[in-house]
Amino acid sequence: MVLNYVWIGFFVIGFLVALFKLMVDGQLDIFTVMMTDLFKSAETGFTISIGLTGIMALWLGIMKIGEGAGMVNLFARGVQPFFKTIFKDVPKGHPAYGSIAMNFSANMLGLDNAATPLGLKAMEELQSLNPKKERATDAQIMFLVLNTAGMTIIPTSIIAIRQTMAVQQGVTNFNAADIFLPILIATFISFAGGMIVTSFFQKTNIFKLPVLVFLLGFGGLIFGLFFWLKQYPSDVMNQYVGLIGSLIIIGIIIAFVIAGLIKRLNVYELFVEGAKEGFITAVKIIPYLIAMLAAISVFRSSGCMDFLISGIAHIVAALGFNTEFVPALPVAFMKPLSGSGARGLMIDVMQQYGVNSFVGKLASIIQGSTETTFYVLAVYFGSVQIKNTRYAIICGLIADFIGVVSAIVVGYIFFYK
Repeated sequence: MVLNYVWIGFFVIGFLVALFKLMVDGQLDIFTVMMTDLFKSAETGFTISIGLTGIMALWLGIMKIGEGAGMVNLFARGVQPFFKTIFKDVPKGHPAYGSIAMNFSANMLGLDNAATPLGLKAMEELQSLNPKKERATDAQIMFLVLNTAGMTIIPTSIIAIRQTMAVQQGVTNFNAADIFLPILIATFISFAGGMIVTSFFQKTNIFKLPVLVFLLGFGGLIFGLFFWLKQYPSDVMNQYVGLIGSLIIIGIIIAFVIAGLIKRLNVYELFVEGAKEGFITAVKIIPYLIAMLAAISVFRSSGCMDFLISGIAHIVAALGFNTEFVPALPVAFMKPLSGSGARGLMIDVMQQYGVNSFVGKLASIIQGSTETTFYVLAVYFGSVQIKNTRYAIICGLIADFIGVVSAIVVGYIFFYK
C-alpha cells in the first residue's frame, strides 16, 4: 500500500511542478519533454527486462542443477551450528532449522524465487513454537532481521542489468561482476550489524564459538581480500575485483555441474527446467519495471528529482562531506519499501550517469546491500497472522541503515577516483 502512494506521488508531484513551470516560468516545452521521456522510459523498461531473460534463464538453470545435486542442501547443513546459537528458543533438531538454512542459502546464491517460499515455510515452523500466536517471538524477529540484512554472494539480477545497460551504452571492456566484492563486504557488515543489534534487544549473548567462527572466518576472508587488493591502484584493484567475482561465479557453476555428474543426474534436463523458470521470472518483471520507470520519468523530467538531490547535496556539503554519492541515495530511500521501485531508481541512475560511473556502481552496491524491509515483514508476519511485531521494524531499519552506510564507504574505497 505504501508503494501505491509513492507511485501516485511521483506522477502527481511531477505534474504539479511541471504545471507550475509552465504557468510561472513560461516553460512551454515542459510537458512535451515529460511525454517524450515517459514513452522512452517504457521502452527502456521493456528492453532491460528482455535483456534480463537470457541471464536469468542461465542462472536459474544452473541453480536447478545445484538443488538437484544437493549442493544447496549441503551448504544449509554446514551453517546449522551457527543458526542453533542465534535462535536460542528453537529446540535442537527442529525442522525450522532446515528451512531457515535453505532460505539463507537461496538468498546468498541469488535464488530469489526459491527464497520466499522457503522463508514462509520457516516462519510457519517457527510459529508452531510460538505460545502467543499474535505476538512475534525472538526467533521470528531474528530470522526476519537477518533476512532483510542477508548477505549476497552472487547479485544475479544486478549483474544482469548492468551487463544489459553496458551493451546499450556501448561500454567496452566492461565487467559487470566488479561490484561482487563490494556488495559482499557491505552485506556482511549489514548482516553482522543486524544480528548484533537484534541480540541486544533480546538480551542474548551470541558471541559463542559457532558465531565467532562464522564472523571471524567469513569476515576474515573477505576483509583479507580487501586488504590484499588495497595495495593496488584503483584501476588494477577493479580488474582484480572483477576477476575474483567472475572466478567465483564460474567456479560455482562448474562445481554444480560436476556434482550433478557425480550423482548421475540428467544435468541438461535440469538446466532446461530451471531456465524455463528464469524466462518466466524475467517476463514477470516487465510490468513492474515499466510502471516504476514511468513514474520516475515524470518525477525526473519535471525537475523534482534534481531538486531533491540538490537539497540533500546541500545538507551533506554543509556537514563537510563529499557529495558525489548523493545521486545514488534515492535507491537507498526506496529499497525498504519496494525492490522493484529501487531497481527502477538504480536503472535511472545508471541511465543518467552511466553504468560504469562511480554513481552507477554505487547505486548497484546499495541495491545489493539492502532489502525490502517493510515488504518482507508484511509478507512473512502476515503469512502467520502476527499482529504485534514488537521491535522487528526498528532492528530491520537499523540493519538497512548499516547496509547503506557500508555500501557508500565501500563504494568510495573501491571505485572513487
